[in-house]
Amino acid sequence: MSSSLLNIGVAFGGVAPEHEVSVISGLQAAAALDRARYRPVPLYVAKDGRWYTGEALLDPAAFQNLDRLTAEAVPVFFDPASHLGSLDLVEAGRRGLFAGRPRRFRIDVMLLGFHGGEGENGGIQGLCETFNVPFTGSGVFGSALGMDKVLSKMLCRDQDIPIVDFVWFRESEWIGHEEAWLGRIEERLGYPVIVKPARLGSSIGIAKADDRAELDAAIEEALRYDAKVVVEHGVQQLREVNCSVLGDPDEAQASVLEEPVRTDDDELLSFQDKYMRGGGSARGGAKAAPGGAKQGGDSAQGMASLDRIIPAPLSDEQTAEIRQLSARIFQLFECAGVARLDFLIDGATGAYYFNEINTIPGSFSFYLWEPTGVPFDELMHRLVEIARRLHRQKNSRVRSFDVNLLSAQSLSGLKGAKG
Repeated sequence: MSSSLLNIGVAFGGVAPEHEVSVISGLQAAAALDRARYRPVPLYVAKDGRWYTGEALLDPAAFQNLDRLTAEAVPVFFDPASHLGSLDLVEAGRRGLFAGRPRRFRIDVMLLGFHGGEGENGGIQGLCETFNVPFTGSGVFGSALGMDKVLSKMLCRDQDIPIVDFVWFRESEWIGHEEAWLGRIEERLGYPVIVKPARLGSSIGIAKADDRAELDAAIEEALRYDAKVVVEHGVQQLREVNCSVLGDPDEAQASVLEEPVRTDDDELLSFQDKYMRGGGSARGGAKAAPGGAKQGGDSAQGMASLDRIIPAPLSDEQTAEIRQLSARIFQLFECAGVARLDFLIDGATGAYYFNEINTIPGSFSFYLWEPTGVPFDELMHRLVEIARRLHRQKNSRVRSFDVNLLSAQSLSGLKGAKG
């Protein structure tokens, strides 16, 4: 291979309930990278938090036996002093006189495919910032804000962006005051309501409640996943519409819209709806059919396996409004790379509401970009280019102040100030 190829660290897995979903997204992204430009270097974070690399991690079939896979993969750690603007993964665990030098795997750009947990909430983004390596997606601020459903709703409400009414609380406030909270929620929102962990995705821990007993049970279930819970007013005749946005805080482009289709009469899309459906093609995802035909899928396709109508059957006016609002929220949150924004529509009134933003969407929402005219390989290329451009901009600014506050004179001044 040419030495001019950029080494792309495709990071996926992680310590999060959405671990398997992340594996699917990461492998899809690695397969879509243009081999004439990029060399994928997998970085798999196992459920116990250990980091691995190795060619075997690019084979989807290898993940059917995780014990064998991690035994054959190469355990690694970051070397923070490796290169300016790039990073080395260093083989861990080599010891002894004849062990030899540990292998090193250079990373020029980190392509982040984590879902949930520290991989999407700003944790890994902060690590990349600290090591000064380019990375795809939003930075620490946008990632943390987008992960927190409560804070994101508060910001949107402040900016007159339509959201459904909601109540939120922490576990410490709930314990010992359950009846009081149930009463407040009933008085404020009525029924039905939707209960969610505040900082989780993929419909994990989400439930609808039609009475007090169901509400109590749903809150207890949500608290299994997060110490912060949000309870939302249930939209009548619910329809859901999603839009992906690509760009950065200065310039953003919205994709076509999709309307996910449920498998049954349940009003909520479940984890099984999104990721566990059978049928469909064996490729990395079904393409949108002409004329908005419904798409089938495969559980190995991640979010691409969801049945959906593309483009969403909305009026031209409403489609344009939601696309414009998506780009506005993306930039308001200071996001970058690709994200997916989810909206709720009241089928009775036509009113729509911002629901949440996914700063690292399942399958990178490639199925919304292919009908927009951006194939998967081009989407990955644009993500890498955005990451490199933002990294250059960051490093072109003053990042330190050339003064030594620890000089003898400065220290004597500090001692005097203390007195």
